[in-house]
Amino acid sequence: MTIWTGWLAAFAWGVLGMELGAGAAQVAPLALAVKRPMTFTDLMAMKRVSDPQISPSGKWVLFSVTAVSLEKNTKVNDLWVVPIGGGKERQLTFGQVNQTNGRFSPDGKWILLVSPGGGTSQIFTAKWDDATGTIQKPYPLTDVATEADGAVWSPDGKRILFTSSVYPECSGSLEKAATWAEEDACNKAKLEAEAKNPVKAQLFTGLLYRHWNAFTGARRSHVLVVDVADGEKIRDLTPRSAVGDAETPTFSLGGPLGYAWAPDSKEIAYVTNLDKVPAASTNNDVFTLRLDEAGAKAQKVSTSLGSDDGPQYSPDGRWLAFRSQERAGYEGDRFRLMVFERGAASRPGAAGEPTAAREVLSKFDGWVNEFAWAPDSKTIYFATGDGGEEPILKTTIAGPGAGEVGIAAKGGEFGDVRVSGDGKMLVASRMTVRSPATIIAVETGSAKDEVAALLHLNDAVLDQLELPEMKSFMFPGAGDTSVQGFIVRPPGFDAKKKYPVKFLIHGGPQGAWGDAWSYRWNPELMAASGYVVVMVNPRGSTGYGQRFIDGVNGDWGGKAYVDLMKGLDAAERQFPFIDKERECALGASYGGFMANWILTHPDPQRPDRFKCIVSHDGMYDPRGAYGSTEEVWFNEWEFRRPEDLKPGGKPAQPWRYEGVGMEEDPFRKWSPMLAVADAKTPTLVIHSQKDYRLDVSQGFELFTALQRLGVPSEMLYFPDEGHWVLKPKNSELWYKTVGDWCDRWTGTGAYAK
Repeated sequence: MTIWTGWLAAFAWGVLGMELGAGAAQVAPLALAVKRPMTFTDLMAMKRVSDPQISPSGKWVLFSVTAVSLEKNTKVNDLWVVPIGGGKERQLTFGQVNQTNGRFSPDGKWILLVSPGGGTSQIFTAKWDDATGTIQKPYPLTDVATEADGAVWSPDGKRILFTSSVYPECSGSLEKAATWAEEDACNKAKLEAEAKNPVKAQLFTGLLYRHWNAFTGARRSHVLVVDVADGEKIRDLTPRSAVGDAETPTFSLGGPLGYAWAPDSKEIAYVTNLDKVPAASTNNDVFTLRLDEAGAKAQKVSTSLGSDDGPQYSPDGRWLAFRSQERAGYEGDRFRLMVFERGAASRPGAAGEPTAAREVLSKFDGWVNEFAWAPDSKTIYFATGDGGEEPILKTTIAGPGAGEVGIAAKGGEFGDVRVSGDGKMLVASRMTVRSPATIIAVETGSAKDEVAALLHLNDAVLDQLELPEMKSFMFPGAGDTSVQGFIVRPPGFDAKKKYPVKFLIHGGPQGAWGDAWSYRWNPELMAASGYVVVMVNPRGSTGYGQRFIDGVNGDWGGKAYVDLMKGLDAAERQFPFIDKERECALGASYGGFMANWILTHPDPQRPDRFKCIVSHDGMYDPRGAYGSTEEVWFNEWEFRRPEDLKPGGKPAQPWRYEGVGMEEDPFRKWSPMLAVADAKTPTLVIHSQKDYRLDVSQGFELFTALQRLGVPSEMLYFPDEGHWVLKPKNSELWYKTVGDWCDRWTGTGAYAK
């Protein structure tokens, strides 16, 4: 193993593997008789838990914890561990920089992690003591000029897959491969030249030239492999000759990992999109590649025109499973679970050729958000949205009952699904509207599906807070379709009083409110200042079947708008403590569009229904948004005319609708800008400079129009944020400004009469 002593000197580790208390202060739970409403400081004090990993012995769970410092305006991630059978959680790393991506080696003797120990993100390994649950000092394995991330052990423990954002022209070809030293030197030279060049102009030659919150630049993500025994022996597995200018794996916002090892450690699967215009395509595909066969080329195993991703091999190597969307260009299409039976060439000793991939859950109408194989290679556990929750379900791929669905865990929103090596334990993250993410364990053979919380990191804070329960209500929406809503009462609730309302509208539109915690739009914190929080899942929301999701396509201000208004009507009828004269509507992303639509299309029967509106990153001018967004496929699907939503339909492009009436042009039909003269409601506009999903110009245009029309309005502008407000101090300002705006126009808090 190669060691660079200079890196170790720069690696601020402190004391490792000791009980919590040696490197961090212990916090004793406060036994308070009276609980209090949550504050923003409380929200930032929560430890953010994610990425659980089960040790090969089945004794431990390794996980990540992000701690926020509001004073320093920072977020720092460290690795922790907890016994799977319950016990005290223990902090493993105490760095001043992020330590992430903790992974056990297959033999259970090592842990790898990713850390910027010497100023750049690299892979480190540390000796693991399974008896005590501690690690020794980590040592660097890689020193890659373009950095290393997303490291994964091979099943035999001899190699590690990882990703790096390289200059494609530096990657070797299949015919004449350069040495890694040559490739790395090429990357380093280009990085240094780019940094020294006083000219920062960029020449764009195609789409996608920027994405979410950053310009794409000249580099692309590639999948590489490194030998554990020799950290300098690295190979680019997806060179330019194989993937061209494509990102590999493709960008995935919170989705499953885009690459995986086969059980024999001789093959990998990865995801990439080879279409000529990735900005207009969701056609991600799954490829497999034999690593040790001379001249081996990647083989495409997926066939759909939509997105295929999240490949995972079955433990016995017989199957390769992945998620698949059927329709091209539609990111809101149902994610199906597919299995591909591998042939003899891929599985030594097996008989037969590969078979076409088939859908496992042909009668299931929900999404497969993520999944995990059980050791028997027949059972798959998966998370799916269901009526405001996200339970873990299970199914089998063959034999009696194949494709039938059962419940493995429910009650809240689950993710990070993992199965122990013996198949007896299921570990996952779980959150509810009243509690941030924690790690839970479930005995897979238990008929009761009892969930056991393994962590108590946030108990000291949560025990002080009054966090009201979220209640569900149902009502008939547009066309009398059954629609679900939720309500959160304020702390100290008194049924005899009347309370103002914050009416929250979710983004997406393929998203959903439900029993889940949020740091950006937290319903409990929204309610804490004396408000009733009402949330509705209108047409387009996930968790109610694909037909319900499709109901928003080409109909952005139609059925979804009716669902929302009828939902608020229903809440007013069912909950008499709602003050109908003090309601504010707040939304972000698609919710921001809907806030703009409500602003410009007031109900004729109740034109003054809303006392204020908050529009965060909302679409104001669909025509302008088409040309200034980066994921072009989104608008080209969502603004199609009904006839173009059928197979073979043409993409929505503004110039295609020139010369037709407004009702035939979805870009004009659903344009808040064209009806802004009807706006009267006081509106807070929020937008960020680095939001490339919905360009900041959308917010500027709306604010300008409101100011010129004399509508009471303000604009909160973040020069250093993207589609979300993530920096602690910026988030604090966001909550303060939004809360003050609602208080001002509803006469609440400091503005109360």
